[in-house]
Amino acid sequence: MIRELLAILLLSTVPINTRADWPEFRGPYGNGHVVANDQASSGNLPLTWSETENVRWKTPVPHRGWSTPVVRDGKIWLTTATEDGHDFFAVCVDAESGEVLHNKKLFHCDEPEPLGNHLNCYAAPSPAIEKGRVYVHFGSYGTACLDTATGEILWQRDDLPCRHYRGPSSSVVLFENLVILTLDGVDLQYTIALDKQTGDTVWKTIRDVEWNDQNLTGNEDPASVQRIRDGDHRKAHCTPLIVTTPDGRTQMISPGAKAAFAYDPRTGDEIWRIDYDDFSVAPRPVFHDGIAYLVTGITHPELWAIRLGPTGNLTDSDTVLWRLNSRVSKTASPLLVDGLIYMISDDGIVNCIDAATGDPVWQKRIGGAFAASPIYAAGRIYFCNQDGETTVLAPGRKFKELATNTLDDGCMASPAVDGDALILRTKTHLYRLEDSQPAGR
Repeated sequence: MIRELLAILLLSTVPINTRADWPEFRGPYGNGHVVANDQASSGNLPLTWSETENVRWKTPVPHRGWSTPVVRDGKIWLTTATEDGHDFFAVCVDAESGEVLHNKKLFHCDEPEPLGNHLNCYAAPSPAIEKGRVYVHFGSYGTACLDTATGEILWQRDDLPCRHYRGPSSSVVLFENLVILTLDGVDLQYTIALDKQTGDTVWKTIRDVEWNDQNLTGNEDPASVQRIRDGDHRKAHCTPLIVTTPDGRTQMISPGAKAAFAYDPRTGDEIWRIDYDDFSVAPRPVFHDGIAYLVTGITHPELWAIRLGPTGNLTDSDTVLWRLNSRVSKTASPLLVDGLIYMISDDGIVNCIDAATGDPVWQKRIGGAFAASPIYAAGRIYFCNQDGETTVLAPGRKFKELATNTLDDGCMASPAVDGDALILRTKTHLYRLEDSQPAGR
């Protein structure tokens, strides 16, 4: 008996190499962290790699997609679509071998709307996964729930209208029994919650915003009027974040064009809103200790720190603690680690910001164009650019580069983590990067 107790005690003191699932865009907490509470994971993620170093496997991904892979129970799921936007697929890859297990066509569109730029594609929204089910979303082109064991379609919807104009972007969010989707287009802007089991609509909330064209005088030139009414000015690309406030309330923070909102994720009821004069916001908010940090748009983006608690229209209130308008990312989401916010601008400048004050701590150009959001794992920050380079930094009040790694093609999708492995999706392939000689072996 004593020997058994000693064995149990010994096992309880041995560090456990946890297998960290990556269930949605930006990971298990929606903020780019592998583990909670700013702690560095104890895993052995690779620090360096190349096409010939620390590549466990490399698998071609058909067609085109910028969605972040999701990982659970030894399987990796991602979405892709033909470049012309006619056909939409869900792909499942074995996490250990890289073998493609499923490549399932889900939807077809005869006349997809042209994207209008090279930055987006028809499979940008990231899926979300839970035990037994994966939920994939292509905006108005279709949403489906699949059985993760068989690839069978359990339900699907293709009746959620939205003219995306630049293509769908906002990713799937899961909450309790709900699949929550955001559709911010040129014509319609709303958030909708579907029942996980059936796909039926549970609630739908239309954004209440005063648009620029409601204030037109009639003296504007026709081109300007058309751009305002039929362009990007009503759009957004953001994925909302569900948080719990210090007083125990659950809120879904959802920035859109012209305003940021918080909704009750169970009902869709509006809790608060803050107005601003911008649109096409893409970065997902981050949240810590009762404060939400969110980006306001793309033309003159600002990073705002908002203390949660009050309700109603907070535009002129003192809940906005500070605003930053220097080197704010237009695309990649911010990362918050140990009281410091890290943002990568689209043109490759890392901005380290004091989360308490909004004051810049340091700025450093690391080079390249960026769309993927950074992650924090194994005590390091990983920034992946569109040219195939990943810069690894040590967090802190002084810039410290640990490594720069290069693959054959670049990343539009944000990284994922599976235990000791980094899952990188480039424009053409899916990689499992794993240290061939991890520490302690």
